[in-house]
Amino acid sequence: MSDDNGTPDTPAGSTGPRPEPLRFFGTTWVDRDGGYTARRVGVAAGSLAATAAACLVLRLAYQGLQIADSGSFVMLLVVVVFAVCSALAFGHTWEGFGKRPDPDRRASLRGLLAVGFVGSLLAYFFRSLVEAPGEKLHREEYRRAREQYERRVTRRSGNPSKRRRS
Repeated sequence: MSDDNGTPDTPAGSTGPRPEPLRFFGTTWVDRDGGYTARRVGVAAGSLAATAAACLVLRLAYQGLQIADSGSFVMLLVVVVFAVCSALAFGHTWEGFGKRPDPDRRASLRGLLAVGFVGSLLAYFFRSLVEAPGEKLHREEYRRAREQYERRVTRRSGNPSKRRRS
């Protein structure tokens, strides 16, 4: 059961690991309840709309360069830079859904990711068609944490020195 924010309703004495909330989803990804499907549709539609708006802005910038008569080399350079940065941003964002990104690498790529924002938006769109972006990583981490917790709290029965060794 969860509240409106997607955070789990747990008793005050509840123990064990808690799932990490995802952006736009809270913890609804755990049981896929609380509007999970609607949120996924919303994230997909929102990221696609943001991608379309970003492409429109890039188109207007390109037309501005045409009006300024910047030359064919500058025009080609701008197109290539945005294409390459978008492809790299797509790959980096997609990779981030499967494993925790290195903070140092992320900081060093901040400028590239800012220029290639269209690629990041497309990665969000495509991933939200399958699952909540980052759900697979968080689900695996939560499952591992639950298993470790269960192993720690299970009590041994009997005297271990009297067990037969095989």
